[in-house]
This record gives sequence, C-alpha cells and structure tokens, in this order.
Amino acid sequence: MNWKDIEVSECFTFFKYRGQKLFNKSFKEVLKFHSEGLAPVCNETGWYHIDINGKPLYEERYERVFGFYFSKAAVIYNGDWFHIDSKGGRCYNEKYAWLGNFQENVCTVRNLKNQYFHVNEEGQMLYQEKYRYAGDFKDGYAVVKLENGLCKHINKNGNDINDKHFLNLGVFHKSYATAKDKHGWFHINKNGKQLYNERYLSIEPFYNGFSLVETFENKQIVISENSKEIVQI
Repeated sequence: MNWKDIEVSECFTFFKYRGQKLFNKSFKEVLKFHSEGLAPVCNETGWYHIDINGKPLYEERYERVFGFYFSKAAVIYNGDWFHIDSKGGRCYNEKYAWLGNFQENVCTVRNLKNQYFHVNEEGQMLYQEKYRYAGDFKDGYAVVKLENGLCKHINKNGNDINDKHFLNLGVFHKSYATAKDKHGWFHINKNGKQLYNERYLSIEPFYNGFSLVETFENKQIVISENSKEIVQI
C-alpha cells in the first residue's frame, strides 16, 4: 500500500484507501499522511502519529502534533513547542512559543520573547540576529522582517543577499520575487532590482513566465516578465 494513495475522509475523522475505510477505525481528527508514510491523529488520549499500518509510533500523547518534514514533526506539550523524530524522541532540548516545519533542513521558530529566527536540525541558531518575523527558506533564501518593519531576503548564513529593503516581500520563485514599496507591488530579481516600473494593488509570482496582477483600478490582468499586458481576466 502506497501512503500517497491514502486519503483523508471528508469529515477528517478517518482514512480511506481505494474508497474503503482504512484500519476500520475512526479518530477525533486526522491529518494527511506525509513522506515516510506517517500521519498525525487525535483520539480521546490526545494527539500522536501513526504509521501506514495504523500503529502508533510512540506512547507519548500531545496537545497537538503536525506532519513530518525532513523526518521531524512539530508537537505541543504543556504549551511548549519542539520537534520530535519518527521514534518519538526529542530532537533538541530547547522549547519555543511556535515552530514551523523543516524546509531545506532549516526551520523558522518563535521564542518566548516573540522573536523569530531559523534553526538547524540540532535546534541551533543559524545566525545571531532575531527578527519580528521570519518565513520558510526556499531555494536557499528566506524573507525576514526587521524591527523597523521593513523586509529583506537572507541566505542560510543570515546574510542580506542584496542590501535592498522593502515594505513587504515574497520568496523567490524561479529567480523572481514579489516586492512592495510605498507605490505598490512589483517583481524583483535576486539583485533586488525591479523588473519594470509599474506598480500594482496585488500580484502573484510568475507562473511559467506570466503573473496575475490586480491594478489600482481593480482590474485583473495577466502580465509578462516585462509588465506587458497579455490579457484581461
């Protein structure tokens, strides 16, 4: 049985395989199976993880658990957040106020002072800076928000990649990212250079060379990478 073929029921209380109820068992709540064939479930004892055969991975029960990413899952115990491995063991001793999921073997966290930063698989900080917010890494870069409210891109060493700050930022997607200044949204390259002069009310990342944007006149249009209007939606 391939874990990718296991579905969550419409009521989120059991799993289905080829249209049939799996394990002949219902839960209070279930989340979908992730890589390695592991899934979060909740019953009257609390939250935990099961394998593809419906067997619990460990005896501990939590207030909440999330899916496994890079063989680590975020869990909550007595209000504290930390990661466990697929055997239920803690990955590190630190406790946090919130955790993301590991992406590219790096995870964004929020400490008890509401400061954001990134940690490695051992729970060690990647850099010394702390931010008002820090997003997931994608293709080696992440967006962070500074104390002054501006955003920038950093690499996994915590270094600013282009010395450009913006009111808001998106992650890089195929070398381009969404960015916002006082005039509106636009697209930039990895050097932080704008691709065109126009600004928009809202924009999406480029999808195979084209982006859906909304003008300040509330018109939705598709533009090319040089901001040429292709079609109105």
